[in-house]
Parts: sequence; structure tokens; C-alpha cells
Amino acid sequence: MTPQEAKVTSEPWGRVDEDGTVYVRTATGERVVGSWQAGSPDEALAFYRRKYEGLELEVNLLEHRIKETDLSPKEATASIERVRTAIDGAAAVGDLDSLLQRLDGLVEVVEVRRVEYRAARAQAQDEAKATKERIVAEAEEIAASTNWRVGAERLRVLVADWKNTARIDRKTDDELWHRLSRARSSFSKRRKAHFATLEVERDEARTRKEKIVAEAESLAGSTEWANTAARFRALMAEWKAAGRAGRDVEDALWTQFRAAQEVFFTARGDALAERDAGLRENLARKEELVTEAEALLPVTDPRSARAALRSIHDRWEAIGHVPREARGRIESRLAAVEQAVRETAEAEWRRTNPEARARAEDTVSQLRASIEALDAEAGKARAAGNTRAAETAEEAATARREWLAEAENTLAEFTR
Repeated sequence: MTPQEAKVTSEPWGRVDEDGTVYVRTATGERVVGSWQAGSPDEALAFYRRKYEGLELEVNLLEHRIKETDLSPKEATASIERVRTAIDGAAAVGDLDSLLQRLDGLVEVVEVRRVEYRAARAQAQDEAKATKERIVAEAEEIAASTNWRVGAERLRVLVADWKNTARIDRKTDDELWHRLSRARSSFSKRRKAHFATLEVERDEARTRKEKIVAEAESLAGSTEWANTAARFRALMAEWKAAGRAGRDVEDALWTQFRAAQEVFFTARGDALAERDAGLRENLARKEELVTEAEALLPVTDPRSARAALRSIHDRWEAIGHVPREARGRIESRLAAVEQAVRETAEAEWRRTNPEARARAEDTVSQLRASIEALDAEAGKARAAGNTRAAETAEEAATARREWLAEAENTLAEFTR
């Protein structure tokens, strides 16, 4: 260093002494930041100013991260302390006090954000608790219901909703989960018991109908026309009173029963036809009855149609037999009318079935309540800035609106 360069070089935030010692000025006084022997004092100050500028850049970047991003309070505090430590002992020349003041300002910002985070977390916990309480309450209502198919599906949805809802304090979360589990278990046990009872009833119906078929087949070859025909009518009444057997055997047993009837009544018809000189007249009279029956089509009033058909059946039986070659044709025409009346009556029964209507109304009611709850949940989530939770609730509500449309269509069938 030349004698001229050895003079003290100074600026507002630091200086270089005659021996090359570099100082920085702070609110607490000067402190040594280094020694410079390789060049001029200006070069020394420039070097340590660049060190300061690096620190200033760190503070600038930290201010941006804290003020412009969603950096958590914990991460922000750690970053502030790291930069503060670097500034406290920094070998740099510049307004280090202002950098520390800016860090102090950031501490205040972080504290405000910490309070906001705590409030948001508390609100989210309250909302999650309310959601889980609603889920449990609905599950417990379902557990006491008998809407087996819809209830089982709804419980699956509620469990999925639970899993998509944030955890709350462990004690409350566990208590609510245990209630939900008990509701599911109770519903499942009652549902299994219900279908087990149905299975028993179907087995009993199967046993009764197998006995009816066995008796019908034993009567198929009888020539006691009047008594056996009466017994077949009684067997038909017993068949109807027996209830439905399992789907896999009902049709087969019915086919066997009808075949036995057909054998008997065919034989009876043949025998009586041989003795009855008035078969042609009977045919003409039955053709009139078939024409009368066909006039009932299309069926608009199943009840009156059944009454009219009963009257036709009574008169049909009173007429007696028709020629064998015409029997299939005339009976198939009447059978077609019977089928149409039966199908219309069955459709009317399904449409007016109070139990099915109640199930449809219950389904619509539950879906509407669920949609309202999900819409409210989505609104709260958006108000709280929780876009993800809001979108989840909205997607769930959209799915339920599709189910609601189907359920409302089903319910509308009962009001036509």
C-alpha cells in the first residue's frame, strides 16, 4: 500500500484504517470486519460493500417469500433467524442496522400470519368436526332404517366422505368413528337378518310349491273330471298363497304345475268333447266371450278389467268344451287378454306400491339433504380459501344431483 493509500478511507457505513483494518459502523458502534492488504482502501470498501449487497439481496428475497407466498410461519421464522445470524456477524460494510430492522418487521408479519393460521386451523377443525358429526348422525339414522339397498350404498358414501374429511382431535375423532362403525355394523347385521328371513320364506314357499306340483302331477291322469278340476283350482289358490320361491326355481315349478294342469284339462276336454254334441255351439259362444274379452284391450282400468275377465271366466267354464282342433286357438286368444290384464295389473301395483313409493321418497329426501349439506360445505370451504375442500364437496354434490335426478324419475312413476 502506498503512503498516499495509507490514509484513512471512509464512507457512511464503514472505513479502512491506515493499517488496512476494515470497520463497519452500526448503532452500537464500530466493529472490525476484516483486513485488506492487497489493494487500495476503495477496493477494500467495494469488496465489503459487495458482501453487504449479498446480505441485502437475501433480505429482499426473504421479504418476497414471506409477503408474496404461502410460506408457513415456522419456515418463515427459521429463515429470519438464519439471515439474522448471518447479518449479526457479517463481514460486510453497509447499513446492517436497516437490514435487521427489516427482519424485525418481517417478524411482525409472521406473527400476524401465525395468528391467522391458528384461526384458520381452528375453523377447519370446527368444520371437520361438524361434517363428521353430520356423517355419524346420518349413519345412525340409516342404521335404524329398512331401506336396505339405498342404505348400504349411502353408508359406503358416508365412509368415503369421512375419509375425505380432515382429522380432528384424536379423542373426538375416535369417538365419532366408533359411533359410525357401530351404525354400519348394526345396519349390516339387521340387513343380513332381513335377507336371511327372506331366504327362509323362499325356502318354505319352494317346499310348499314342490308339494303342490307333486299333487298336481299325481292328479294329471285322473278321470274324475269335476272333482279333479275343483282340486286343481284349489291348488292354484294354494300356489298364489304360498308366496314366491327363489328366482331360480319359481319359473321351473310353475312350468311343471301348468304342465300337469294341461295334461288333466286336455284329457278332460277330449273326453267331454266326445260326449258333447254341442261342442260347435260351445265354440261359437266362447268365440263371443273371447271377442268380449278382447274388447277390454287396451286395458285402462285393471280392476274393472279383472272383474270383467272373472265374469268372462265364469261364463267360459259354464259353457263347457269346444272341438279339440279349436281349443288351442280360442284359449290362446283368451290367454293373450289374460296376460295383458295381468301385466297391466302388475304394473299398476308396482306403480302404487306404498312401500316402494316410501323408499323412493326417502331416497329423494336423503339425496336432497346431502346435496344441501355439501353445497353449504363447499361454500364454507371457499369462504375459508380452502379450494381443494370446496371442489371435493362440489364434485360430491354433482354426483348426488345425478343420483337425485334418477331417484326423482323413479318417484315420478308413482304419481302418474
